[in-house]
Amino acid sequence: MIGSVSDTQSDGRRPVFAAERRQRILELVRANGAVSLRELAQAVHSSEVTVRRDLRALESEGLLNRHHGGATLPGELSREAGYAHKVSLESAEKAAIADLAAALVEDGDAIVIGPGTTTQEFARRLARHAELAVVTNSLLVAQVLAGSPRVEVMLTGGTLRGPILALVGSAAERSLAGLRVRRAFISGNGLSADRGLSTPNMQVAGVDRALAGAAEEVVVLADHTKIGVDTMVQTVPAERIDHLVTDDAAPRDVLDELSGRGVRLHVAQF
Repeated sequence: MIGSVSDTQSDGRRPVFAAERRQRILELVRANGAVSLRELAQAVHSSEVTVRRDLRALESEGLLNRHHGGATLPGELSREAGYAHKVSLESAEKAAIADLAAALVEDGDAIVIGPGTTTQEFARRLARHAELAVVTNSLLVAQVLAGSPRVEVMLTGGTLRGPILALVGSAAERSLAGLRVRRAFISGNGLSADRGLSTPNMQVAGVDRALAGAAEEVVVLADHTKIGVDTMVQTVPAERIDHLVTDDAAPRDVLDELSGRGVRLHVAQF
């Protein structure tokens, strides 16, 4: 049974009992699949320290999985969130990450860009560049850059994966096999020091590996909710990641571990 210890609210609201608060946390996680610690704390009007304690209790009962950035439902290692869900999450952080990542692109570069709402935001910042060549398997990235006359956009082949609006499969991987570009800009569902970048889907993972393999340097774009999280299929080990662009809510201990493995950190402040 969930405990009944209450927290007194500093702004005069009635005390919120732990059982009530934890039930609300469960409802949020069940509704969204994954919720960050910050979002949970705001939603239940409690401190992050209190919510961490709640998450430990709920995890001990097998009701959710706890990680550095928040919580997911059991089984989320193999669950792939769709575009409509992901586009609403951490939008301010994604915009700040996109701004910082754009500084790693120069006129005349040839780059590859993977799928994701953060890489879509990043692509919006590239219109100002001249003589830029972009290869992508993301329909969203291609759409963003379609109106940029100085950016040449090449789509991979492949089979459309609807939840993320990206091309996957052997045709996509083959179309990347002979390429050599300066940098790959990719995202994922989780990033940890032990396993590197990961995703719940094997086909997506295969193309992400091919994107990374085409580049001299790999740049990962990941907001704080992805940091310290593991999902089912490893795509790029930490030792192969050259740059991580994230936000200042990312857990410091994980960032330090990644830095110790040679990853250069770019942390967006906002």
